Amino acid sequence: MATPQPNLGFIGLGTMGEPMCRNLATKSKAKVIAFDVRAEPLGRLANEGVDAAETVADVAAAADIVFLSLPSGHELAEVVAGEDGLMAHGREGMTVVDHTTAPVALARELNSELAERSIDFLDAPVARTRRAAIDGTLAVMVGGGEEAFQRVEAYLGHMGTSVTYCGASGNGQTTKLLNNMVLIQTVAALADALAIGRRAGLDGDLLFKVMSDGSADSFALRNHGMLSMVKGEFPEDMFSTHYALKDLTYALELAREFRVEANLAKQAERLLRRTIDEGLGEAYFPALYEIIEDRGGVG
Repeated sequence: MATPQPNLGFIGLGTMGEPMCRNLATKSKAKVIAFDVRAEPLGRLANEGVDAAETVADVAAAADIVFLSLPSGHELAEVVAGEDGLMAHGREGMTVVDHTTAPVALARELNSELAERSIDFLDAPVARTRRAAIDGTLAVMVGGGEEAFQRVEAYLGHMGTSVTYCGASGNGQTTKLLNNMVLIQTVAALADALAIGRRAGLDGDLLFKVMSDGSADSFALRNHGMLSMVKGEFPEDMFSTHYALKDLTYALELAREFRVEANLAKQAERLLRRTIDEGLGEAYFPALYEIIEDRGGVG
């Protein structure tokens, strides 16, 4: 006899969460119930057969596996451990899969507290762009119990083409934070190169095209550099400077914990803070180029 399909829940329908939920619903064919503080994404997802919940508790009551995609560790702690959160309303045997980028210590803490209630918790942050979230081609890195990972692996495959089990609780977040740390540093380096090249008389498109054919090629060059910085396009519905700073701050917390200087990351942090101070906090974070080119960079 076939095992019944579990009911799925999704909490947090922002820039990444909404397309992830859409892919989960349309590809899994499972019953999905979702919650967000805004009505608009719930209305759009209703067209894909996703039911709207009025509260987090409603999702906990209906779903066997709950996916989270929240702005930061603050919202994550509230949704999971708050008075009306999943910890209070979840039931034994439920699995919580967190796609939020959050502090490693928080992931481990929530894992431990939920385990006391016989609820599995996986930290499963995602990498790549919003386009990848729409296309279902995200990279997902997962920390937590291996049995729980095996239980949800197929569902993660509906949202990403690279799903990697990274080991113990917190390892998914560690991997993601270090990924973003390197990405942000690379984008800052590309901004330096573009500013120098243009002042030296080079065409920006030509510079980055030649670099993409050489040893400086990277995902950041092809996406953040060629599609954003060269064109001067930094939309507000992308990964913002505020979010980039949040992730880098979490990575630097890890660096301090393990006594690593991380000097390049600290320089990138100062640049992001300057970008926010100049009014570009909501802009796509390659907007840090504007600080380097137009306002003399950061010391």
